[in-house]
Amino acid sequence: MTTSGNGSTGGTPLDIVKTRSLRPRQAASVMLLDRSQDRVRVLVGRRHKAHVFMPDLHVFPGGRRDRDDHRLAFDGDMHPAVLERLKTAYKHAASESRLRAIPLAALRELHEEASIAVGSKSFGNTLLPFLPDLTNLRYMARAITPPGHPRRFDTHFFALFTDEAGVDPRDIRDSRELEDLRWIDVNDVSQVRLPDITGIILADLRASLQSDASLPFGRPVPFYYTRHGRFVRDLL
Repeated sequence: MTTSGNGSTGGTPLDIVKTRSLRPRQAASVMLLDRSQDRVRVLVGRRHKAHVFMPDLHVFPGGRRDRDDHRLAFDGDMHPAVLERLKTAYKHAASESRLRAIPLAALRELHEEASIAVGSKSFGNTLLPFLPDLTNLRYMARAITPPGHPRRFDTHFFALFTDEAGVDPRDIRDSRELEDLRWIDVNDVSQVRLPDITGIILADLRASLQSDASLPFGRPVPFYYTRHGRFVRDLL
């Protein structure tokens, strides 16, 4: 199913740059979910005001995939349903190693931006102080920044429950990348300013939680992009 409209996968507000279109860089983000209370909360942090892309807005931890992410040793692999959706996203043209680099990037960024390590302590991984565990990551959405923005990303969004990952919600620390790290109710985001696409994906998350609070691994994945200047929602 495909729908279209006037959306934006950049920030709000964000000036459009009238230059030739940049090629999107692959990126990954984690919606870390705390369900220990009577409501589900998600972790967000504010990007520094000096950032070119989405300055002074609250976002999920994440960032671009690094060149060596596919070389990272890991402790647990992604769920087969997640791998299959990623293969579909790239029309089965990417190797499993390259696809695995996407969720590996998500957990690396979560550690760099919020000091949260999902996985076992590493004694041989020289790139990270832990071995990432991809087992419980749900693939939730994909979004490509429209042409004309100063930065463009092909971002994959994953969800992860803190209790499944062995994460204490109190163990978060601000970083140079993300300030004001906080847990917000997925049903009430009024206290923070979010990019348009973050709000859209949060709405999808709410609908998924209402449908099945366990967030099954094999669910269809919304894919947001622009076609001929129109905002499009597809399903992978």
